[in-house]
Amino acid sequence: MSSITRRRALGVAAGAAGAAAGLALAGPAAAAPGAAAPAPAPDSFDEVYQGRRIQGGPSHGGHHGGHHGGGYSVTIDGEELHVMRNADGTWISVINHYEPVATPRAVARAAVRELQGAPLVPLTLT
Repeated sequence: MSSITRRRALGVAAGAAGAAAGLALAGPAAAAPGAAAPAPAPDSFDEVYQGRRIQGGPSHGGHHGGHHGGGYSVTIDGEELHVMRNADGTWISVINHYEPVATPRAVARAAVRELQGAPLVPLTLT
């Protein structure tokens, strides 16, 4: 039979008290992860940026139907740029996957800069 030491019992109690205090300070949204309201949909855009036409707005089908982009699609010169919204509300694309930005417009502009005039080639999934 194993016995628990006083030090271990105090450590467990302190950890539990700290977790309870953290939840109390964070409020009800932290206690119920699914209860948070979804972020509002970003505004649509249609502009020419560095000679390329970039557009974004609510998805109406498309290659993935806006699955990763949360119902939002982005195109560069008519070709779909695969975008994804991160849990923290930032956006990334297949071109700038490790550089999150604040909006779909910013992700489209970042992709145009990264492409440096090269065409956006359709992403094929096999």
